[in-house]
Amino acid sequence: RRGRRAKTERDLSAMRAFNAPAATATRGAVTTATRRRRATRANATNDARDGSSKAALAAKIAALRAENEAIKARMTTRGAEGSGAVREGRGGGLATVRGETKAEARTTEKAEAEAFAGDLPSAYEGESEYGAKAKAAAAKKAMGGEETEATTATTATTDTAMFAEALPPPTTTAPTTARPPVEKTDNPMQIVFVSSEVAPWSKTGGLADVCGSLPQALVARGHRVMVIAPKYQNGSKSDVLYEGAFDTCVKAKLGCFGGEQEVGYFHQMKNGVDYVFVDHPSFHRKGGLYGDSYGVYGDNQFRFTLLSHAACEAPLQLPFAECGGYYGQDVVFVANDWHAGLVPTLVASKYRPHGVYKDARTICAIHNILHQGAEPSTTFPNLGVPNEWYGALEYQYPEHMRAHELDEGRVANILKGAIATSDRVLTVSQGYAYEITTPEGGQGMEGLLLSRQNRLDGIANGIDMDEWNPEADADCAAAFTVTDMSGKLECKRALQKELGLPQRDDVPLMGFIGRLDWQKGPDLLQNALHDMMREDVQVVMLGSGLPELEDFMRWAESTYPDKFRGWVGFSVPMAHRITAGCDILLMPSRFEPCGLNQLYAMRYGTLPIAHATGGLKDTITAYNAFGDADKVLAGTADYDQGEGVGTGWLFKDMNADALMWAVRSACDVYRSEPKMWRAMQTQAMTQDLSWDNAATKWEKVFEWSKIDPPHCG
Repeated sequence: RRGRRAKTERDLSAMRAFNAPAATATRGAVTTATRRRRATRANATNDARDGSSKAALAAKIAALRAENEAIKARMTTRGAEGSGAVREGRGGGLATVRGETKAEARTTEKAEAEAFAGDLPSAYEGESEYGAKAKAAAAKKAMGGEETEATTATTATTDTAMFAEALPPPTTTAPTTARPPVEKTDNPMQIVFVSSEVAPWSKTGGLADVCGSLPQALVARGHRVMVIAPKYQNGSKSDVLYEGAFDTCVKAKLGCFGGEQEVGYFHQMKNGVDYVFVDHPSFHRKGGLYGDSYGVYGDNQFRFTLLSHAACEAPLQLPFAECGGYYGQDVVFVANDWHAGLVPTLVASKYRPHGVYKDARTICAIHNILHQGAEPSTTFPNLGVPNEWYGALEYQYPEHMRAHELDEGRVANILKGAIATSDRVLTVSQGYAYEITTPEGGQGMEGLLLSRQNRLDGIANGIDMDEWNPEADADCAAAFTVTDMSGKLECKRALQKELGLPQRDDVPLMGFIGRLDWQKGPDLLQNALHDMMREDVQVVMLGSGLPELEDFMRWAESTYPDKFRGWVGFSVPMAHRITAGCDILLMPSRFEPCGLNQLYAMRYGTLPIAHATGGLKDTITAYNAFGDADKVLAGTADYDQGEGVGTGWLFKDMNADALMWAVRSACDVYRSEPKMWRAMQTQAMTQDLSWDNAATKWEKVFEWSKIDPPHCG
């Protein structure tokens, strides 16, 4: 017996030494006593393996090492930027260390569990994609690999057991999140996106994600795509991201603002997309993209007029000798928001009348109609647009929005000009496409948009399925899949422990991620807080914004120390951990053109509670108590026939009572119907939320624009 124990400990030491660089930083929670218990269980397992030879064990270890290396390689390509230790702090003084070493430590634990379990039978063996992962998780659980967490968590074990017993075991017909292969288009086009920001080089919101991911999805379908954005230099760490772009040595002289303005172009090819950065001294300043601590920059109209003029010249002047040559005139311009809104107006007023871009088409993409680029009408001559086109941009504010009695309210509205002159108008969801044609949501543009209703479309955004992937997220405590959700419970317990909340599995953990402003609706959570706390839930809020709402978060944490945590500021790793660890995501937005957080949440099996507006209403399927949970779990449900169970809860009225109705309904399902809850998670996680799906719909809009003659010019 001593000999077998010594032999097992030597094998363990060999594997630990192999994984030491990855495991030492994050495995402090595995105590010496736990290792001894594992070794004891390993001895028992060795007793059951009559006739196991040294050669067989060596072969097993070699196979484990090969699998370990493969998993490390996948994790490295997924998040090289997260390797090492990254420290994130919270206002209350809590801190945590997260990085690639955490994922590698989880891989090490999986290897040890499989080594201990050996030929332990598993209900998941028949599943080719997830069978190995599920088997490792079952082996680890059987061998007591979760004892350390169990001793520190204040868990309602009876409820956890009830949840587990209510769920059927996975079968080979269970739904999968695997994406189908991307099909090539039969009609390749040349597409030019123009945007004020593009991820990862510059980002303040969802616009950057769209222009960073959608072009790559279109390239995968066989299109040629260029993205044009400013080359910002603000003295921050993001400046180094432009080091991969080279100077094309092409200079363009643009006629605007009373003279000729010279700009340069930098180019970088990434994932098949031509990223072009417009260089001008006005983009080189400390502060944000659009303003600093003193407010919005006073020359934004000048800066983004340059961007639009430079974008119109880029397809004609940039050779791209090694990347297919000039784009030429046969292109589709996608002008995103007012910052690029002059592109459709310039194409219609300056180029088409002279026979240039006669085959090109322009799309005005509206991500948030609240921002329109309206300046006094006296600034119109600066825009470089022929005088006879002033009417396309002229807008007069209603009397109640004017500054004083002598103010006529006349402005040059760049977004209005884009809507009036583009060949088609596109928004980021069908719900938002309808809302902007109403007085409540049109922000003064509803009449013009109604006149173009037959050329107005809405397409929901997608998400980066690799960055937001519960199977390989280095920022989370554990990995999980739609067929094995045990890792999500580990993520919940880890989040509760990190934030200092009681570790209770029976309590719904709710999260809020977003700006603390009027649009996102955190004041609704403030009004409903006391009623919500009486429902015995835990709430985590992450965000910054209005000082009074930041103070509310601090007050709520001190008032409900066992139920509420607030993180003032923003942290991408913490956003991932909240998305993975919470049971419910709260999104009480007053208006939401599309929204991305609900898509991230559903990808991780976190069910959203949201106000039924804009893109939230389009992307969340309301809870259906009459759905067939068994068919959803088996992957055979016909959602078109009403057999789906839903992916979240929607409330129509923007008040605390409506929010609490949704919260109580969600808590009731969580506690009383674990099978229904599991089915809702399955339906949410198996949706196709990728940009590949959205790209096919954008492609249709491009084709429709080509079928119709030019709208203007």
